[in-house]
Amino acid sequence: MMVTVTDAQSNPNQASELIEQLKASGALDELFSKIDSGEVELTGDGGLVPALIKETLERGLQAEMTSHLGYAKGDRDDKVTANSRNGSYAKTVASEAGDIEIAVPRDRDGSFTPRLVPKGSRRLGGLDDMIISLYAGGMTIRDIQHHLLSTIGTELSHETIANITDAVLEAVMEWQNRPLEEFYPVIYLDAIRVKVRDNGHVRSKAAHIAVGVDMDGIKHVLGIWVQNTEGASFWAHVCAELANRGVRDVLIVCCDGLTGLAEAIEATWPDSMVQTCVVHLIRAANRFVAYGDRKAVSKELKTIYAAANEETALQALTEFAESPLGQKYPSAVAVWENAWDRFTPFLQFPPDLRRVIYTTNAIESLNYQLRKVTKNRSQFPTDDSVVKLLWLAICNIEDKRAREREKERGKAGTRRASGRLVEGQVTTNWKQALAQLAVAYPDRINRYL
Repeated sequence: MMVTVTDAQSNPNQASELIEQLKASGALDELFSKIDSGEVELTGDGGLVPALIKETLERGLQAEMTSHLGYAKGDRDDKVTANSRNGSYAKTVASEAGDIEIAVPRDRDGSFTPRLVPKGSRRLGGLDDMIISLYAGGMTIRDIQHHLLSTIGTELSHETIANITDAVLEAVMEWQNRPLEEFYPVIYLDAIRVKVRDNGHVRSKAAHIAVGVDMDGIKHVLGIWVQNTEGASFWAHVCAELANRGVRDVLIVCCDGLTGLAEAIEATWPDSMVQTCVVHLIRAANRFVAYGDRKAVSKELKTIYAAANEETALQALTEFAESPLGQKYPSAVAVWENAWDRFTPFLQFPPDLRRVIYTTNAIESLNYQLRKVTKNRSQFPTDDSVVKLLWLAICNIEDKRAREREKERGKAGTRRASGRLVEGQVTTNWKQALAQLAVAYPDRINRYL
């Protein structure tokens, strides 16, 4: 039985069992001794791994030729076609183990089309996956170029690597346009800043990310939008896109006081409530506060957002404004006064629900990971390249979190992996929050229960 590189990757258990059988039979003992003595190298030019891949590919190609012609090599008695083998030609393909030169068989009439190594292909599939993984991890195209050359000896052009990463754009567009749930109780909106080349100039743009919490409390990244224009027109476009993808109603949108968002939300979903993130308000209030006073100012501000109701919160703000700290830092008071109408809505809810909607920290945990990926890039060539990298990074982050949860699942004495913002995680205390939402909005919640 022939096991290809692709088979080994897709069936790791099968490959492991095969290796164990070979070890048990003693067939690998002589090979191991030569590896230990240095007679055989595992990788590099002339290494064992490239040689095995070469042999596997060539045997697979010969099997394809046999299937194409209908008779095995040298077995002319079973020949039923005028076509026949016509030697082979050399071809170098790039792989995860380096460049490998293989002999590709050909036939007399030129009708043979190999599938294992297609015509025009100069790379094995595993290398493309490696490049996309490195790109999603934050490496630039030039970094990947150098990494491949220095580790496996494969030299690919800047354009080739760019084309490999661009191959995911179709999947990105499919994801960005996928149908959404009809109803999301809570949507979080936040943004990270990126530099994008635009008409010959490098501009700072905001890449906004929306995360929706469905009725089961599961978080979903709904989309990524790079802001080209300021204000209401941009958010009107985003809200219209979400509505066109199936979102009919949203209870609460938690955001960072984004210009024009409230108006766009109210125009698209008239009954929705826009809540300014309290953590962003605290940060903005402390922006011009001396480091030594920040702890004291933050303590005073807590009396505002932890108040029992709007009246008590207003009284706490008035007392802070009249206090020595409020007199010293009037800008901190102004931040809360300017955002008051969008800050106070969440004060009408009980504590469990407040914890869910008062801050965008849930999405900021994801943005923290994304910033680590984007910081290596001084600029992006296009808006699409920003969306492509962020989508790949989100997939990468979610895969890592899923593996962590899988490792911890079922182990005695270990907690379940914490629900950082990874698609598929359940919002903390969601059942209690949903029950309180059902009391506050019975007509809008009950139809989806």
